[in-house]
This record gives sequence, structure tokens and C-alpha cells, in this order.
Amino acid sequence: MDKQTYRDLLPLVNDKAAMELLELYARARIELRRDQLEQTVHPDRFKSTQGSIAELRRLLTLRDEVIEGAK
Repeated sequence: MDKQTYRDLLPLVNDKAAMELLELYARARIELRRDQLEQTVHPDRFKSTQGSIAELRRLLTLRDEVIEGAK
């Protein structure tokens, strides 16, 4: 992302209530995907689900990433 995009995201990540809700959502989705991962038998779905979990975990570090990128 470019610096301007990071700056545009600053109001979101600096809003404590919004970030708490986003983290709550990400954690709930991670649990759902983890359950799917445990039940899947198809290799393609296994990889796809792992990728989904990785992206959801990035949401948990979004604030740090945006603040660093906006500098």
C-alpha cells in the first residue's frame, strides 16, 4: 500500500471501539476457519483455509502496520 492509503486508514485504527470490534470479528472468523481446517480432507481447501487464517491474523496487527506505514 502507498503512504496515502495508510494515512486514510489512520482514523479507523485510532478509534479504539472500532479496532476492538474489528479484532473481535477477526478472532471469531479465525475460530470458524480453524474448525473448518480440522474437518477438511481436500488438500486445496486446506491451503485455502490456511491462507484465510493468515489474512485474518493480519487484521490483528493492522493498527501497527498502518501507523508504521503512515510515517
